Amino acid sequence: MQLDAARKNLPGPARLRRLLQAGRPSAAFLFVLPAVALMFVILIAPVLIAAVLSFTDYGLGNSRFSWVGFENYETILSRSRYAKMIVATVTYVAVVVPASVFLGLGAALLIGSLRWGADFYKTAYFLPVMAALLAMAIVWEFTLHPTIGIINDSLASLCSLEWLRIWSWYDERCDGRFPLWLGDRDYALGTIAFIGIWQAFGFNMVLYLAGLTSIPRDLYHAAEMDGARSAWDRFRLVTWPMLGPTTVFVVTISSIRSFQVFDTVEALTMGGPSKSTYVMMYALFEKGIRENLVGIGAAITVVFLIFVMLLTVIQHRFVERRVHYS
Repeated sequence: MQLDAARKNLPGPARLRRLLQAGRPSAAFLFVLPAVALMFVILIAPVLIAAVLSFTDYGLGNSRFSWVGFENYETILSRSRYAKMIVATVTYVAVVVPASVFLGLGAALLIGSLRWGADFYKTAYFLPVMAALLAMAIVWEFTLHPTIGIINDSLASLCSLEWLRIWSWYDERCDGRFPLWLGDRDYALGTIAFIGIWQAFGFNMVLYLAGLTSIPRDLYHAAEMDGARSAWDRFRLVTWPMLGPTTVFVVTISSIRSFQVFDTVEALTMGGPSKSTYVMMYALFEKGIRENLVGIGAAITVVFLIFVMLLTVIQHRFVERRVHYS
């Protein structure tokens, strides 16, 4: 009885609106203030501090610093190592994102069509996501070793197949040594990208599996009645359009995670050889932490944020507007 009486005394939505209109907006502001303050402290303030430090020559432990203006940004734009940094980062993202997205979608479609064994494949594909990437990087280092690695051993064992030697690249390697996957600038970035795809597409697969379960079965029946008999027609007319919101989320998350690649580069190549894997996060770590050049590290951070913002704008302009949200 007392609980019912207390509920009756609570102000309803209409009364709350009247109180706010009567001149009590401070109550609503007080409710919002903790979330706004937390967002400012955690998200906005660090970005502002990094932007300010990017115009200085500050280093940790230095009691004084001086303003250098756009000198740090001019350094990034003028020196070849930073040009290689931007090229390596963009190339990595351009390779990893589409490959991991389409492989994740393909794995989700194949697993969704299985009548048995689906749980086994889900677990197998998701294992790289759950494993510690640094530990997996060490495993990949031994796997790709030029003399004891299983990759080169497997490729060498196939040299006896004459039809493979028609491929000039393979024929040349069979006559000599197979490449140093992590020690050759022509292969290092591609190898790092391959590891990134291996690690990312399982996560995308899970997201697409969730998207597939949300598609109403009635749509497939309606499409079949309209003449969509083949699996390709059902995918083109029903599955792909209904997976639009999932695809936008997957592409955005995959792009941001690809820009943030660091573990495999630090463990396997340390930005080399010849700066071929010198991605932004490793450059930030090298300049801001190892060399204590906080100013240039902050400038790299700002450039990184600009890339992410441009990616978000492009995604909103060309992708999200064409997505159907049910």
